[in-house]
Amino acid sequence: MLREFLGVGLCIGVAVVLGIEPALAAEVSFRNDVMAALAKGGCNAGTCHGNARGKGGFQLSLRGDDPARDYQTLSREWLGRRTNVVAPDQSLLLLKGTMQVGHAGGRRFQADSWEYQTLRAWIAAGMPPDDPHTPQLVGLDVSPTELFLTAPHWEFAFQVRGRFSDGSQRDLTSRAVYETGEPLVEMSADGRGRGLSPGETVVLVRYLDQQVAVPVALIPERPLLAAAPLSAHPVDRHIDAKLQRLNLPASPRCDDATFVRRVFFDLIGVPPTAEEARAFVSDAAPDKRTRLIDQLLARPEFADHWALKWADMLRLEEKTLDAKGTQVFHAWLRNAFANDRPLDELVRDLISARGSTYSEPAANFYRALRDPLARAEAAAQLFLGVRLQCAKCHNHPFDRWTQDDYYSWGNLFARVDYKILENNRRDRNDQHEFDGEQLVFCKPDGDLKDPRTGTPRPPKFLGEPQPVADGEDRLIALAAWMTRPEHDRFAQMLVNRAWRHLMGRGLVEPVDDFRATNPPSHPELLQELAVALRSAGYRLKPLLRLIATSEAYQRSSVPNDWNADDERNYSHAWVRRLPAEQLLDAWMQATGATVEFRGFPRGTRAGQLPGVGAMLRRAGGPTPADAALQVFGKPPRLQSCECERTEETTLAQAFQIVSGPVVDQLVTAQGNCLAALEASGLALDEQLDTLYWTCLSRPPSAEERDSTRDYLARRQASRAAWEDVLWALVTSHEFLLRR
Repeated sequence: MLREFLGVGLCIGVAVVLGIEPALAAEVSFRNDVMAALAKGGCNAGTCHGNARGKGGFQLSLRGDDPARDYQTLSREWLGRRTNVVAPDQSLLLLKGTMQVGHAGGRRFQADSWEYQTLRAWIAAGMPPDDPHTPQLVGLDVSPTELFLTAPHWEFAFQVRGRFSDGSQRDLTSRAVYETGEPLVEMSADGRGRGLSPGETVVLVRYLDQQVAVPVALIPERPLLAAAPLSAHPVDRHIDAKLQRLNLPASPRCDDATFVRRVFFDLIGVPPTAEEARAFVSDAAPDKRTRLIDQLLARPEFADHWALKWADMLRLEEKTLDAKGTQVFHAWLRNAFANDRPLDELVRDLISARGSTYSEPAANFYRALRDPLARAEAAAQLFLGVRLQCAKCHNHPFDRWTQDDYYSWGNLFARVDYKILENNRRDRNDQHEFDGEQLVFCKPDGDLKDPRTGTPRPPKFLGEPQPVADGEDRLIALAAWMTRPEHDRFAQMLVNRAWRHLMGRGLVEPVDDFRATNPPSHPELLQELAVALRSAGYRLKPLLRLIATSEAYQRSSVPNDWNADDERNYSHAWVRRLPAEQLLDAWMQATGATVEFRGFPRGTRAGQLPGVGAMLRRAGGPTPADAALQVFGKPPRLQSCECERTEETTLAQAFQIVSGPVVDQLVTAQGNCLAALEASGLALDEQLDTLYWTCLSRPPSAEERDSTRDYLARRQASRAAWEDVLWALVTSHEFLLRR
């Protein structure tokens, strides 16, 4: 093309010959102005010409992430239909944008708008490239940085200034793009906003490659609360401060019966026994909740419970790892949590792992991730909260990461390789099934090629300018960099996972999606907890103790008149369905009977199972209990994401509860808790008390006692009648939900 051989000066000279307006060339920057006009008009959005295939034969980079390519796309038609330097106003770019010619995308700007004038001036000037010394945008300052607005005063306005590489600043308020995360706010093109309904959202302010997320809280009219003194507890100080700003009253502390059941499930994954619940509720000591938390953190079930959570993330499934690999990996995790091993040490072992998948359990981390990009994406998401997947095909539309970052990060994992010592897979046509020992090792050379260039990119840590030195062990260097004490993101990621497990929702949600455009609900709290984790030597138990001893954790799940719709400020406890393993274990403990999981001795708890998938390939297939785990959301562990475990309620779950074989087997089992009650010699009311404490960690109410007594009397207190009562208790909402 002619323009590839012409310098800027020659282009202007040719423009003069053709009667074009060269004076405008110095006034319009392609990168700073033209790209901004295209973004403001939405032309490079994913729904328009920024689509992977473009629209109508015209393709731009998504959100302008590749200005050089967009320049070539727009400037190669000097006298074409899309851009016409001789008759700029006849350029389809302008005619379609103003709907003077039919356009499927509708009108994008008016003829008197700055977008139109910018594009026209650039075309009229001969579509010059930017001078190499053209200042580049280096930062975006948005004011205000957060908004708490009380109805009816829900109007606001942003001021946006851009900082450029030459030290200059520009007012970009009318040129920035404003996007809302939820339809709670209506934004105008000039940065003015208006709240539409109560709630919290984020307004994303974007100009070129810079973006700033501004949290917006829209508070309904309600009586002004009296400001209470802030708690000294590190968690409550931040939670309560925001509740005061929102004028949002919190629910009171939950009762002891609710707390004991909640904290047992959250810390060790099983409910309290009747004796444990009764002893706790009857204890009058003011410090009994803190003492119970300390006792639970020392229980052996703690290690089972938290190994299960990490087994989900680390993909402990038996098709890829095989049965022995799964068992040794799970035992390694369980031992780490039993000894409260520092989490930074655990992660360093995972990242730098190599050796036999039988004798070096951490090596199974890479056995489940068979190619460099899968390893790179998993490590970033699991331990840094960075979802890099979008950057594989284009620069990330919602985060800072580019394709260069993606393939440089991926190259860190390129030299991992496998030596398969034995593979006794049952299905010879399934290349993803492994059954036998493998050796994970790192080759001395070999790199991941960037598909755009066919050559490797230098291996780099995310956000770091310098590549890993030649000859340095990439995985050991990565493990040290990722877990270094000053790495806030690593500590915050660990904190956020622990917080979500106890509170039901992450401070950053989704829990593994940290980015500027998805800010935490309580950023100062997240940072303070990260500091606390580092100060405790990255040990999990002190962090869990800190959270569980807070009033925020111990609040009732019953909302008041004002906070029923609150989903992100912890004004009341989060009600959620028990996970699959907790539900089956609770059913077994309450009924005093057991179920069978294929390949494990009877009496094994669901929370102790090391892997998934084994029962599908073992003789006899899945048992009813195995099938129930799948129905209630136990994940197949094929993704490095907690989102794979579903918390939804389904019709299949209802059938399992109402008429499924597991509940029926447990309720009707000879020798279960009903047999013990019958043999106890207790009076009827005492039997009812025992059964309620066993199932719900509380005594029956007067109404429940009367109605149950009447039912049993009508049925002559037969075994079948008692089974009905037990079934009603273990299928009740109170039993099925963590409150």
